[in-house]
Amino acid sequence: MRTLHSTPAADGFRMPAEWEPHDGCWMVWPQNGYVWREGARPAQRALAALANAVVDSGEDVTVTVTGDQYAHARSSLDARVRVVETTSWLGWARDNAPTFVVDDTGRRRGVDFAFNGYGNRYPYWATDDQYARKVLDLTATGRYRAPLVLEGGAFHVDGEGTALVTAETLLDPARNDMPTRTAMEELLAAYLGITRTVWIEWGLTHDATRGHVDNMACFAAPGVVCLTWTDDTRDAQYERSARALADLHDTTDAQGRPLRVEKLPLPGPLHATEDEIQGTDSHTPYTKSPQHSQHSRQPQLPRLAASYANFYLTADHLFAPLLDPEHDDEALTRLAQIFPDHTIVGLPTRELLLGGGNIHCATQHIPARRRPLTATADDDHPTKSR
Repeated sequence: MRTLHSTPAADGFRMPAEWEPHDGCWMVWPQNGYVWREGARPAQRALAALANAVVDSGEDVTVTVTGDQYAHARSSLDARVRVVETTSWLGWARDNAPTFVVDDTGRRRGVDFAFNGYGNRYPYWATDDQYARKVLDLTATGRYRAPLVLEGGAFHVDGEGTALVTAETLLDPARNDMPTRTAMEELLAAYLGITRTVWIEWGLTHDATRGHVDNMACFAAPGVVCLTWTDDTRDAQYERSARALADLHDTTDAQGRPLRVEKLPLPGPLHATEDEIQGTDSHTPYTKSPQHSQHSRQPQLPRLAASYANFYLTADHLFAPLLDPEHDDEALTRLAQIFPDHTIVGLPTRELLLGGGNIHCATQHIPARRRPLTATADDDHPTKSR
């Protein structure tokens, strides 16, 4: 692995859209008992079902796992899933794996953003800060180390120069010292190769990441944004979604197209149960409310940051979370309307949600290189990801 001291944009690289062709997908085997119950065994079953579904669609999948879980992971996963021993802690590949960028000559490199536990909100984050570098070593991919704290779930791109972000995350002073919109836009341009940043104010309510955009909104196509939405004005999410809709109204992308917003229903609201919060660390982001006590007539259990926007998209499949029987069918129908050329696959993922994320958080795609007309002399030569 070669560490590069320039920037992707300066070298002609950009981050492609998630719906562009992939060479594969990375996931992390859940293990920590800090956010997941029962030693993360229910979450492991959910992750295995996701990995097996993705590999069954024809995409290469690699799952990384710490040593003491290797045999268990290997026996739980489809034989076509590659299992690699690589230490990590939190379990969200989207946030800790590298962000891959490509150029028009057939090369691919990786951006290694700093990670600090969403602003020191999780322990053991130093282990995960090394994860992207390990993946780039394993894949012999050139590495850019970005000079900012940023997680992969904090931005979404259309592949044509536009990035979608939230101010709640990117302007969080616990992540970066005195961040400004101008500075963040310049860094996104340098490290993602984008030319236009579209800001929405907040992410989803009760999100342990403090506002990741991939739980709130995402690009469905150039000029099209999916937005988590509720008509319930009493719900804490209503103000956030209404503000996002206002932020996107009359907004154009990097190509000058007005953005069209497609609404996705809000699940629930969903709350963790007493059984689901037993056995996790007492300092998990999903702790009991201060109002919860033996004297409360109506105990206030933790609200879950549930969203149908937290899906994984390939060139021809969409893997969506099944979270709420009252809204699942509506959500799948809407996604089928928005993505008519994709096979929609619904997967029960509440156990992932209990850990603070979902399908998009659990996956990191490897974009396919564009094949050059002639070979290039470069150490980032085109090879398969596996």
